[in-house]
Amino acid sequence: MLKILIGILLLISLQYSLWYGKGGYQEYAALQQTVELQRQTNSKLKARNDKIETEITELKQGFLTIERYAREELGMIKQGEVFYQIVE
Repeated sequence: MLKILIGILLLISLQYSLWYGKGGYQEYAALQQTVELQRQTNSKLKARNDKIETEITELKQGFLTIERYAREELGMIKQGEVFYQIVE
């Protein structure tokens, strides 16, 4: 009878440490959630970096890209062109 009681207490102790102890299931689940959030953040940052890398490559290789950038981002126009601004 004492051996069974000790076995049950040992089993309860092991189960408790498995679920709630250091390195247990709850900690594991929290770390998994943190890892998934970090993967999503990394994915977004990688997409942004790829876009920037593509822009850099285009700027290094093409004059038309530089001209488009100057027009769209800096509001520049060529000499002799007329600028029209439409206000809604």
